[in-house]
Amino acid sequence: MYLIIFDVDGTLVDSQKTILQGLQVGFEAAGLPMPDRETALSIVGRSLDEAFLDLVGPEHQDKIPVMSNAYKQAKWSRRREGLDLDPLYPGAREAIMRLNARDDVLLGIATGKAMRGVTHMLDTHDLHGRFVTVQTADTSPSKPHPDMVMRAMAETGADRTRTIMIGDTGFDMAMAKAAGTHALGVAWGYHDHDRLSADGADKIIQTYAELDLALGELLDFDKETM
Repeated sequence: MYLIIFDVDGTLVDSQKTILQGLQVGFEAAGLPMPDRETALSIVGRSLDEAFLDLVGPEHQDKIPVMSNAYKQAKWSRRREGLDLDPLYPGAREAIMRLNARDDVLLGIATGKAMRGVTHMLDTHDLHGRFVTVQTADTSPSKPHPDMVMRAMAETGADRTRTIMIGDTGFDMAMAKAAGTHALGVAWGYHDHDRLSADGADKIIQTYAELDLALGELLDFDKETM
């Protein structure tokens, strides 16, 4: 049995607009200047408190609870209004459905989002029932700590040699390597090719059209059933 774990932000959904909106609210609540776009998005994948800490530094650690709470409240408010509908990247749905249809594949999620955010994403895109294991910031340390991948393998009984983490950041790649699994980077997210490679990506794909071939190479899939 193969376990294929997906990151969410920057891998399955294009959430940069809504993440930047939430970060802006957090910085305003703390009375701090918002960093530039590239710096702000560089922390995507980290859990919320750790993301803000990375951006403001330990000298403003006391402001983290205010920033995180403002971010969460803004998110909840927008969702109640039917907003924050982050789109799936091209080919993501088709890839999920194709892999989910295989009887030798289990799908998982490992994300810096809270479970509430994952549920919103699954609701938005009608993806409930596709992922047998969902690991979030609610129960695990922030990436790149390997806990999310280790929990996913424990829940599914998957062997690390048949497990792969798919993500757009170096945090995802480093997490996979720390857990002893394969790491597949995607080039359309928040960290560039060099960062993904430096943090352990076994391979990097440019579009979802390349996913099946990459999985075949890294996991030795039976290509006849793909």
